Formats: sequence, C-alpha cells, structure tokens
Amino acid sequence: MKPVFFLGLLMASLLTVSAQKSSTGLPRIFLFGKDYVRIEDWARANGGQVRWTVPKQEVRVTLKSGTFIFTVDSRRSVMKGTTVWLSLPVAFKNGSAHIGSVDITTAINPLLNPPRNMAGRPVKHIVIDPGHGGRDPGNMEGKRQEKQYVLLLAKEVGELLGKAGFKVSYTRTGDSTIELPERAAIARRRGADLLISLHFNSADGPGGSAVKGAETFCMTPARTSSTNARGEGSGAGAYPGNRFDSKNMLLAYEIQRAMTAETGAEDRGVKRARFQVLRDAEMPAALVEAGFMTNPSDARRIYDGPTRRKLAQAIVDGIVTYKKIVDRK
Repeated sequence: MKPVFFLGLLMASLLTVSAQKSSTGLPRIFLFGKDYVRIEDWARANGGQVRWTVPKQEVRVTLKSGTFIFTVDSRRSVMKGTTVWLSLPVAFKNGSAHIGSVDITTAINPLLNPPRNMAGRPVKHIVIDPGHGGRDPGNMEGKRQEKQYVLLLAKEVGELLGKAGFKVSYTRTGDSTIELPERAAIARRRGADLLISLHFNSADGPGGSAVKGAETFCMTPARTSSTNARGEGSGAGAYPGNRFDSKNMLLAYEIQRAMTAETGAEDRGVKRARFQVLRDAEMPAALVEAGFMTNPSDARRIYDGPTRRKLAQAIVDGIVTYKKIVDRK
C-alpha cells in the first residue's frame, strides 16, 4: 500500500471516529481507549457557560442548577458544592477539557435529570444496615469498637426516619454476626425501597490521625474502576446493584451533601465501590462512612451522643431529600 494512500485512509478513519456520537448523544473522542466528550459540548447542550479558572488545569461550568468544577488529570470533581469522584480522569486534548461519557451518564445526569419512581411506588420502607457486629468488631480505637457506635447511629437514624413517616427495619439490632451476603438479602426479603449501610472509618500509619471527613459510597458502574481500586476492576460486568446506578448516585449524593453541610464534616466525596452490600442490593443503596474514629474532631462527632444525633439527622435529611426528588410526580 502506498504511504500517501495509507495516510489518507488513516485521516479518514480519525475523522469518522470524531464524528461519531457517544452514549450521551454528543460528539465523542477516544482517549486512552475510553469514550470522552468535550466539556464545552456538554455544557453548551445544557445551556451552560465554561470558564477556565486555572488554564489547562481547572475548568468551571455554570448551569442554572449550579456550578460544576473539573480538574484535568483528576477524577475529583465538585458538583453543585459537593465532591463527586468520577470513573475516569478529566483529559486535556487539542486545547479542550474532556469528560468520560460514562461519567455524564452515571454521575452528572442523575443530578441534572433525576430518576423518578413509578407511579404508586413511593419510598416507604428503609432497611438500615449497621456494619460489622458479633465476631467482627470493625475498626478499633482503644476499647472503642466500630460495631458499637454504628449500631447507636443506626438506631438514631431509624428513630428519626420513623418520625419522618418511614417504615424502618434493621439487619441487626444487637451485637450479632451478619454475614456479608445476608445483608442485602435481608433487605430484598423485606421488600425494602432503600438500603443504607452505616460505618465509621479509620486511618493508620504516620499522619493517620489527621485524616478526617465523611464519604458516601454507591455501586461502581459496570466496566469502570472503583474509586478505591486504583484503576483495577474496569473489566467487571454488571451486578444486581447496577440496575439502580442513577438512583444510587442521587441517594449517595444527597446523603453526602447533607452530612457535610449540616455537621461541618470534611467533604471526602461521593465514591464508587463494589462492596458486597452494594453489589448485591436489589434496590437503591448507599454505604456511609460517617467519620474517622482515628481523628480527634471526627471522634467527638462519633462518641458524643448529641453530636452523633446531629449526624443522624443529616443522614435522614439526605434520605428525605432523595425521596422528595424521586417521588415527585
């Protein structure tokens, strides 16, 4: 094949790829083997304005519903004031920032165009899952065990949800061992509308006591890497929990937003993971890491009853906001 003819075919092929539409309906570009969309194209399609706050590094998109901030070569974004971790890092190419099509579909769209429940199927019954229990103490700080304090938090969240008109049940109400596969199964057997798993974090090693803040996990979309996987897991397929990707994101986002806004906890963001309780859930689900037992300021929020109740109220407020959005006619 003549070099000039080959070059012509190559250019035509590249032009064809750039003219294709992504799953978002916007022109796409392939970067690092992944499907990306120019942030300018996405913003324009949603009536937004784009401004580089740091040239070639940070871009800000202003929409009617709020501001979205993206950082080149990073998966961290800020969506309407709350941190959300993306499935793919933002890329810079040909003078423009690009965002993964999967992130528009599974992270941004659920916040801009929230999913709705079917008519006559409102959110009523919530199963609360206090992490660990029995022979599994969870994180330990001195004599304090995570399993004790997540149970206290769970009962406080449940009491407040009951007052808000929800039916509430628990995967455990005492110091019993509940195997991981059983937690989502309990929620399924009870016909729960939501599953909320509660945990507290810890950080080891030098400087671990300085690590603080709240983070909320939802299920990782199929064929993408989890936030906590360092790039692994992008070949994983769909699990039962992926049926609710949009609702999972919205639920985690509203809980994370309320926790950080109402308690002053540092915003560690909405993150993705294939934890078994999320993977097996047959209803929208979120796993809340409500603070670090190893951090002095977070520990006060965890161990002090009145302060912990404020944390419980924030989680409930996030759930109530989620319900108002998805049950809206």
